[in-house]
Amino acid sequence: MRNVKLTVAYDGTNYHGFQEQRGTGLATVQEVLELCLGRLAGRRVQVTGAGRTDAGVHALGQVVNFDAAGWPIPVERIPLAMNGLLPGDVVVTEAREVGQDFHARFSARAKIYRYTIWNNRIPSPFNRLYSSFWPVPLNDEAMSQACDHLLGRHDFKCFQASGATVKTTVRTLYRAEVIREGTLVHFVFKGDGFLYNMVRIMTGTLLQVGMGKASPDSIRNLLESRQRAQAGPTMPPQGLCLEHVEY
Repeated sequence: MRNVKLTVAYDGTNYHGFQEQRGTGLATVQEVLELCLGRLAGRRVQVTGAGRTDAGVHALGQVVNFDAAGWPIPVERIPLAMNGLLPGDVVVTEAREVGQDFHARFSARAKIYRYTIWNNRIPSPFNRLYSSFWPVPLNDEAMSQACDHLLGRHDFKCFQASGATVKTTVRTLYRAEVIREGTLVHFVFKGDGFLYNMVRIMTGTLLQVGMGKASPDSIRNLLESRQRAQAGPTMPPQGLCLEHVEY
């Protein structure tokens, strides 16, 4: 077995998430990658992704791996070959041969997500697919203070979508930061794992703080409550981007 790791960037606007949804006829990023690899290899190729991004969510640094046994072209030429076949909204930025024990999902040590807000009274036609429109003024300092309470190891159940089930809702956040670039406000999170819709709900909660509807210290009580109903809204998918996966 030859194990190959690909780094992939994509605009998720026209895709129903990363993970293949067999029998639905819905376009997914995984399906597009596997069809492309299959054309190059002359056989069916299955990829494993680091993160299962939802419909409309983007990625700059998604990672996949696949079994490249009998692969017909040099690994370093895979990006060029694939990008010539892929649609323009999916791009392979790097290809590397890795050890057989490498697994895109289970070998990951941390992921970095960024959620972007267009914070202006007037919406932007150019940023509408890559940010969420938020016309209300925000207190950046208050949101930054709230971020401090998210850092560390906590039970993040209050930031998990209702109905989702996992073995444990305990995660560790290494970074939670608010970065303003003019009218763009970025919420950056780095953690050892993320619950379903966790980043989108954390962002919605921080925006409540930014508007003065909640205090920065309220985050501590929210974490202790473990109640989804007490957290902020789930933000739309288009503002979310998987930026990087660390191994």
